[in-house]
Amino acid sequence: MSVIEVRPFIMRNAIVSFGTDDFAKAVATAKITPTSGQSEFKGLKPSAVFTFPQATLYTLELTYAQDWSSENSLSRYLFDHKGEVVPFTLNPDDTTGIVPAVGSTSWSGDVALTSGDIGGDVDSVATTTVTLGIVGEPLPAYTAPVVADAASEDVEDAEDALDVA
Repeated sequence: MSVIEVRPFIMRNAIVSFGTDDFAKAVATAKITPTSGQSEFKGLKPSAVFTFPQATLYTLELTYAQDWSSENSLSRYLFDHKGEVVPFTLNPDDTTGIVPAVGSTSWSGDVALTSGDIGGDVDSVATTTVTLGIVGEPLPAYTAPVVADAASEDVEDAEDALDVA
């Protein structure tokens, strides 16, 4: 039996995008949640018990800081586009630039937008949580680690040194 390695992560460098805009700086929580259930039928005989799985539905839950000072904020984007279905991407562990290089997985699909709360409690950062319905199933995309070729870097460094001299 093979032992599978694990690389847990702390969610602190993520991508949360709608269309081509990454709103991760405003987001404190971003998670895709699957929900499913089952339907049962029981007949009048002990052996007449049937269980059927229901379809899995997915949501994208976001908790974010409200920002009404900018037309480009996540608060304003969700308010202005509520009811629309737009493409989204969630990469909870963006490993771009991590040394040593590691891979990463992002999930994407289409999501139905809704607006969050406006306002909040005294002496507190105004945050809100929205649950956005994902159309269909989010699709994972694995990005393999990018390992720099040390030999080509050495050549480039040598060329750069010659150009300076």
